[in-house]
Amino acid sequence: MRVAADENFDGRILKKLHLLFPDLDLLRVQDTEMYQQPDPVVLEWAAHENRIILTHDVQTLVSDAYARVEQGLPMAGVILVPETLSIGKALEYLELLIGASDPEDFTDRVTFIPLS
Repeated sequence: MRVAADENFDGRILKKLHLLFPDLDLLRVQDTEMYQQPDPVVLEWAAHENRIILTHDVQTLVSDAYARVEQGLPMAGVILVPETLSIGKALEYLELLIGASDPEDFTDRVTFIPLS
């Protein structure tokens, strides 16, 4: 699975994810040419790179993701982790999602944590 964390995603969660899933292809947007680009540009790049976006950004990125899908544009997926969720709970949900899913399960979807 290929994942990219947006610029504001909690680095502590990323470090723990790397320990849980050493083979996970995980990178931070700020470590790419997409650093400081608008969300629609990052979503386009992620679609091209087939990377699922991890985000805390419910304000803009999620609406831009829905707009892509409505326009028929490809999207590898978005996983929204609320900033109010503890790191431990966020990791529990992410471990479940990543461990039990295929990348195709996220295609053209925004997945909200906690799962309902």
